[in-house]
Amino acid sequence: MTAFAEGVPCWIDATLPDVAAGKRFYGELFGWTFDDPAGKEYGYYTQAYSGEGEERRNVAALAPKSDGRMPTAWGVYFATPDAAALVSRAKKAGGQVVMDAMPVGPFGTMAQIADPGGAVFGVWQAGTHPGFEKTAEPGSFCWTEVLVREADKERVDAFYESVFGFRGTDLTEETGADYRAWAPEGSEPGDESVMIGGRSVISGAFPAELPPHFLSYFAVEDCDRTAAEVQRLGGRVTHPPFDIPYGRMAIAVDDQGAVFAVLEAPEQDPGGGRA
Repeated sequence: MTAFAEGVPCWIDATLPDVAAGKRFYGELFGWTFDDPAGKEYGYYTQAYSGEGEERRNVAALAPKSDGRMPTAWGVYFATPDAAALVSRAKKAGGQVVMDAMPVGPFGTMAQIADPGGAVFGVWQAGTHPGFEKTAEPGSFCWTEVLVREADKERVDAFYESVFGFRGTDLTEETGADYRAWAPEGSEPGDESVMIGGRSVISGAFPAELPPHFLSYFAVEDCDRTAAEVQRLGGRVTHPPFDIPYGRMAIAVDDQGAVFAVLEAPEQDPGGGRA
């Protein structure tokens, strides 16, 4: 089992109208394979895996929408040793409880919370399911960030740094956007090697009606090729491949409407840094 420190992203799942279609889309895009869905008591939850044979590792899950009013979206979960205590802290810090802490069989305990800007995230207290078995490799999760409105930025920053103890580092100069990166509690400020996510302000490049939300990234070997595959499979690329200081990325929408990003890591120079 992999132990995740509190506040570290430990799981991701997509809520979709059609899980079978999701399996076809992501199976071809990332090479994922899937378990048979869990039973009705677990909402027919379907685990996704990357790799084959002894290298097969769980990386995500797909779940059918139980209510047509639910968003079609990827959701991210942050690890905690005590989901009930974290929910209590979140309420005191100005968050709203979407789903109170509840056990999920022997697998763990989950809750869903909306931050002061309205973006929803999950928390996961591991039982027999610790979370990701593989990250930051092609076909697996590698990053997440919350997109917020300018007016909510300060409240949102204070919320995450209070609830999870995140150490925030301003990366506006490096990224060219109003961006704050997070590192777990107790880490050294500015240490990029331990950063696990961040906060970005929604700019004028996005539709005015876009709600605050989390955008999660999957690592890929070739960003341009993956973007082309998204379109071939019936999805859309809303932000075509472009270079950032941390590699080459694109933002896409799958064939059912769930938004995600892909990131190709930069080449390493002989000294071990980014080329």
